[in-house]
Amino acid sequence: MDVSKTSLREFLEIPYEKLEELNLQSKEYQEQWIPMEKAEAERRAYLEKEKRIKAVTVVFTDLEGRLHMLDYDKKFLLKADALTFDGSSIRGFSRIAESDLRLGIDWRAFYWMPADVFGPGKVLVFGQVLDQDGTPYEADFRGRLMRYTEELYKRDKTVANVSAEIEGFLFNHRDAERGYFERGKFELISTGGYYHSLPQDPLRQFIDASAEVQRAMGFENEKDHPEVGPSQFEMNYKYAPALIAADRIQLYKLLCRQVAQTMGMTACFLPKPITGINGSGMHTNMSVARNGENLFWDAKGKDNMSELGNQFIRRILHSAEDLCLILNASVNAYRRLDPHFEAPNEITSSATDRSSMIRIPLAARSGQRIEVRSVGPDSNPYMAIYSLLRTGFEGPEPSGDAPAPKRIRKRILPGNIYEAMGCHRRSTWVREMLGDTSHTKYCELKEMAAHRCPRDMGNVIKRSEIMFHHEVTNQMLWNMF
Repeated sequence: MDVSKTSLREFLEIPYEKLEELNLQSKEYQEQWIPMEKAEAERRAYLEKEKRIKAVTVVFTDLEGRLHMLDYDKKFLLKADALTFDGSSIRGFSRIAESDLRLGIDWRAFYWMPADVFGPGKVLVFGQVLDQDGTPYEADFRGRLMRYTEELYKRDKTVANVSAEIEGFLFNHRDAERGYFERGKFELISTGGYYHSLPQDPLRQFIDASAEVQRAMGFENEKDHPEVGPSQFEMNYKYAPALIAADRIQLYKLLCRQVAQTMGMTACFLPKPITGINGSGMHTNMSVARNGENLFWDAKGKDNMSELGNQFIRRILHSAEDLCLILNASVNAYRRLDPHFEAPNEITSSATDRSSMIRIPLAARSGQRIEVRSVGPDSNPYMAIYSLLRTGFEGPEPSGDAPAPKRIRKRILPGNIYEAMGCHRRSTWVREMLGDTSHTKYCELKEMAAHRCPRDMGNVIKRSEIMFHHEVTNQMLWNMF
């Protein structure tokens, strides 16, 4: 044997066309609610057989929406009785005194990743956070969303379909958010606006490269384009059942950041990173189907919306102020809700008015849906979608017995995070929906983010100013002390 001609390492690398085929097959596992035991058996058999896979990346999301990634050696994962991690290191999870949490695996949510972007020899799977006794962990909203949507499907084949339109900015330099302290600003890489970019400018190159990765991962792309703001982008893809859609949001932001990193740039999903130009939203389109029939469609209804759809809208609007902290989760998010920049800050629904919190887009029967426009791209997608679905199906409705007001006043979403926290904290519905523990933890985290700086920095910056700055700025200012 000629050792000099023998490759020392051979890791799995799959062409993009084959990746798309594999990931679309994996999507079918989730859509059909294949029993977890069957999915696990098949995935384990595959991992045993495929010798070129070295590790399995298990991902989970914390209470605030951050994606966490753990690489397990394939051989170790296949033999392990239980996977554990330090929950006290994750904001919103365990206390230090009871730090260890367990990690289950959703074997249906299994992805093959492009090797040129994420490295060869790895596959990705979504995890389920479990308590020490193996029961579902309350603060894991992916698990909460999975169980809720499974209950809907088992009850009468009801499927909640979701598609998110996620906007972001592309900035010069790697880790531009971390480097904000040194540069004092974000550097735009494009000055074009809506639909405008030359075929080979940096923004277009980034969009094209990211779209290829999306396609390979089974997103079923629809369209992509530069957005209104300079250096702003949006890449749309097909709707999917709620859990898959929420997973895709996390994967979308991950792949955008990774592609940008390889190009020496940063993909940023702060709602309002730069003053004076449009912010970034995550318009969340939702519909409900049963046996393939769109239940939001009624040809005779106003805007072709069914009574179920109108009830869904009424319930969300009724609890809009209480849900605002979930849908707009950061200090910076409230800077985006500015009516001068087509921001959806009015608590109303409309087929045409883009300042409305909920829009009813023009659509055919299969595409009939509501579009919740106020959601920020830095929200926890699982918590946001779970809250919207539960509120739409089960939330309180406005009382029909209340007297009509003499003067109709516009209802406006909270103007800053402090107002949103007050509404959130006082809401009995939100507390019931999230659970006492998660409701309390989430409020504590948001309160810490909101007033740490203005309280402790004294005269350096005014409270009214810090409200509208993003967390990157907060950290920059904190470094002064």
